[in-house]
Amino acid sequence: MPELPEVETVRRGLQSLIIGRTIKKVNHDTEKGFPNAPTDVRAFLICAMITDVRRRAKVLLIDLSTEYTLVIHLKMTGQMVYRGEQVFGAGHPNESLIGELPDKSTRVTLEFTDGSHLYFNDQRKFGWMRLMPTLEVPNIDFMKKVGPEPLEADFTAQEFAGRFMRRGKTNIKAAILDQTVVAGVGNIYADESLWGAKIHPKRLVNTITDSEFILLYTELRAVMNLAIEKGGSTDKNYVNAEGKRGSYMDFARVFRREGLTCPRCDAEIIKFKAAGRGTHICPVCQVQ
Repeated sequence: MPELPEVETVRRGLQSLIIGRTIKKVNHDTEKGFPNAPTDVRAFLICAMITDVRRRAKVLLIDLSTEYTLVIHLKMTGQMVYRGEQVFGAGHPNESLIGELPDKSTRVTLEFTDGSHLYFNDQRKFGWMRLMPTLEVPNIDFMKKVGPEPLEADFTAQEFAGRFMRRGKTNIKAAILDQTVVAGVGNIYADESLWGAKIHPKRLVNTITDSEFILLYTELRAVMNLAIEKGGSTDKNYVNAEGKRGSYMDFARVFRREGLTCPRCDAEIIKFKAAGRGTHICPVCQVQ
């Protein structure tokens, strides 16, 4: 599953290429990947101009001049590939990013009036592209439940700490992975930020001090901003806006570094299960 920095990398790549383009035609393979009424597609998608490309948590939002939005979830193996005068590919790294399209993994094809195309590919068919009124997007169950964006300028350390208070008896890693607490944080960036803040992932939320929450907030934002700068982590699956693998994992301090030395104290990094996920820590820096 992509994490927030990977989806933000996709968003930025699309934003630079498709805004202002008008949709001429759409093709799709199954209703599962494109669950939209043909009448809505004809009325609100065909001949619509793309006005913005946004992101909420791990969901892409392509706004249209008809005041409708394409809501896109890439799930595990989704790709967005643009072919025109410029070429862009982002998502699961397989030959579809550079091969002839459409291919057997192509679920949706948007053809623009200038002859360029945007392909939504998904090998495992878990992803989807849904057309709906822009005003209704905030009313999707997920959108109503998802927490604040951790990188928003007005999201303060105090608000960050406050979001965890209802999860006092939960371990901190489970809480930070809870999308209703904070949006878009996945396993990689949870481990990295907890290491940065010197907090053991199994500590209960109600044992975390105010100063520790401030440090965790600072570390999480720094880690995610670095990941966006580096084009994401890929976690084996994602590439950046130029179609190259993200390089954040080259800078990871603990994630997937079990058996190697901690860059802070030289102790051996270990791996175990926490919150049902493989978890990486320094047992010296992060004491339970």
